Amino acid sequence: MSQAMAITFPTLPEVSLVASRLTPGDGERGGDRRSSLPAPRTPDPLQAPALNWGVIGPGGIASAFTESVRAYTAQRVVAVASRSTERARAFAARFDVPAAYGDHRELLEDRRVQVVYVASPHSEHFTHALDAIEAGKHVLVEKAFTRNAGEAEHLVAVAERRGVFLMEAMWTRFLPHIDVVRQVLDSGLLGDVRTVIADHGQFMPEDAAHRLYAPELAGGALLDLGVYPVSFASMVLGPFATVTAVGTKAFTGVDGQTSVVVTNHEGAHGLLSTTLHARTPTTATISGTRARLELDGAFYAPSSVRLIGRDNELLDVHSPSRLDGGLCFEAAEVARCVSAGRRESDLMPLAETLRIMRALDDIRLTVGARFPGE
Repeated sequence: MSQAMAITFPTLPEVSLVASRLTPGDGERGGDRRSSLPAPRTPDPLQAPALNWGVIGPGGIASAFTESVRAYTAQRVVAVASRSTERARAFAARFDVPAAYGDHRELLEDRRVQVVYVASPHSEHFTHALDAIEAGKHVLVEKAFTRNAGEAEHLVAVAERRGVFLMEAMWTRFLPHIDVVRQVLDSGLLGDVRTVIADHGQFMPEDAAHRLYAPELAGGALLDLGVYPVSFASMVLGPFATVTAVGTKAFTGVDGQTSVVVTNHEGAHGLLSTTLHARTPTTATISGTRARLELDGAFYAPSSVRLIGRDNELLDVHSPSRLDGGLCFEAAEVARCVSAGRRESDLMPLAETLRIMRALDDIRLTVGARFPGE
């Protein structure tokens, strides 16, 4: 996740929020008489069992994560590690974290740490997560999970062997408005889904020192921004049958802008785009034979969800009342799963993370974007 992005996060928890009820259209005009959106079923993050967390990589997303779990959960961040001891100590002082280390291996030796949150650059995800797994820690790895599918497959295999929990930190999957989307898809309210459209573009000034323009840090639009629309399409459409893409490289050789078309085995299409060169609407639409859902930008953060009939009649709206603190929901999911003895989450299964990583590999291969050392 880019530190330069201006994003907002949902507060906890909108579990009792009920979408406003508008007059339903009839079956012929609006597509279905059951034309109302369900309330989210998202559990209160504050009720998740408390675990002790260690953070590797005290950057912008780690700061947002720590702020969120401190405010809205019972989780405790007890250690932080960075290659810079000064950065680790500054993070610890800011968030009242008891221990700060200048090497992630020192954090892994801390017996208080039960779960490790890997928030380092993409280039370091594999090494940091692998070391944490081998140390017997449960692990949450920031998206994109790794640089490529081969690294992801290795992490999953080692986690299974070691018997620890492992999950990709695709925080969108755990937000209340996405539970509304899931329920609508499961209900058949949209009819047969035919098209998914999603984009994520941010304007990033050309700076070779910025991590998103740095090939050695696995930069580029796709792994940091494009992973959101690709993951969203995977959630809605299921496994991709085909993946095609066109792209333009940035001045450092990383992928700067990419447009993707995916299909599933039922012939539905996903039209996805990402760019480092322009601020795009970052919206998403799911269109079916009966109705469609529209998610306002930024769709990957808490946003309004609108149910629209075939004749463009607005049937219902779900709107979150608060927009901060959303990373608490993924932390709560980890805590619930670990406390229940589970090794992965049903909301972000490892098999799906692997499918998404393979799709990202296919896209990068098509546009000619490779990272040093691959």
